[in-house]
Amino acid sequence: MISFSVIIPAYNEEVLLAETIAEIRRGMDDLLPISGEIIVVDNNSVDRTPKIAIAAGASVVFEPINQISRARNSGAREAKGKYLFFVDADTIVPLPLLKQSLTFMLSGDVGAGGSTLCFDSKLPEGSSDHFLANFWNLVSRFFRMAAGSFIFCRREAFESIGGFSEKVFAGEEIFLSMALKRWCRKSGYVFRILKRYPVVTSSRKLFWHSKARIFGVILLPMIFPFVLRSKRFCSFWYARPDAKGRE
Repeated sequence: MISFSVIIPAYNEEVLLAETIAEIRRGMDDLLPISGEIIVVDNNSVDRTPKIAIAAGASVVFEPINQISRARNSGAREAKGKYLFFVDADTIVPLPLLKQSLTFMLSGDVGAGGSTLCFDSKLPEGSSDHFLANFWNLVSRFFRMAAGSFIFCRREAFESIGGFSEKVFAGEEIFLSMALKRWCRKSGYVFRILKRYPVVTSSRKLFWHSKARIFGVILLPMIFPFVLRSKRFCSFWYARPDAKGRE
């Protein structure tokens, strides 16, 4: 019987996906005899993403519409676990974090939550990595908002709130966090942001985009949240540069 499911949305993630799955697999082995599954949602990739996922031992679900929230929801519909984890394809989940978050839910006190984050060591010279990570971690802990790179929740909570909003092309984790917090309050659970074992996420967008654009996609939705309904504005989260650095 599957106790928990790890869902990874993946669009053209052949470079980093295998390492992400391998680290999750090590965490799952550490949790035995509690059983889990890994589901990779191929979000219409044109590279070797699905083949890599299968070779790494993950189940693959195909979602033809290129939208992160839709991919996450497609994976959740196929999941068999009582507890759901959503992990980005470019993110390494420390072994203790998976165990800690599952233990909290198994204890019966925690209904949902997330984790603080840090960037990997592959950083461009003069980048604002520490500021960006520290800024998000401050917001995440103060407002109790889970980053999309790592979210966990009970299945009944996810289904009760209707999953991720498919009205937006980015920022879906913010809307999910707000809905999960409301559900937790009504249902007698706690929503927690864990900080002891931050997830390690890729710094690649710091290479791909200018500082101005990075700060723009972070700050503008805070003032005008409706821009998240525009796929063109949210192309930052979908585009992959070619060999010449062009999107």
